[in-house]
Amino acid sequence: MTHETLQLDLNQFTGTTQWHRWSRLTNLTCTDGAKYLADEAGAYWLLDEIALHQLKSPVKGSPRLQEFQIWVLTVNDDKSCRLTCSEDSDVAPVIVRDIELTDFPLQAVKLYVCNNVVLLPSEY
Repeated sequence: MTHETLQLDLNQFTGTTQWHRWSRLTNLTCTDGAKYLADEAGAYWLLDEIALHQLKSPVKGSPRLQEFQIWVLTVNDDKSCRLTCSEDSDVAPVIVRDIELTDFPLQAVKLYVCNNVVLLPSEY
């Protein structure tokens, strides 16, 4: 699947018909769109990263972050990437994770975590 096709497909998700349990370690679930992203982009690792951070500071210790998080994955030209988590779009990230190498097909993707549900912005 090309990155253009994947992006077009992701834009079609509005709402969800079911929630998919993601991790046995957390209560994290994901929507149809987030699961489609993981399936089609081979990005299970991305949802795993988000799930693992639910168990640690600063997410675990912040009621505000437990309610809402904005996760952004940005892929660089050298195929390294940066994953960030913020509590809102106009504040500095509380989590920054640099990853040396990825084959993620999109230049960037944004996901929300809202009350333990990972979703695409179009599903919010």
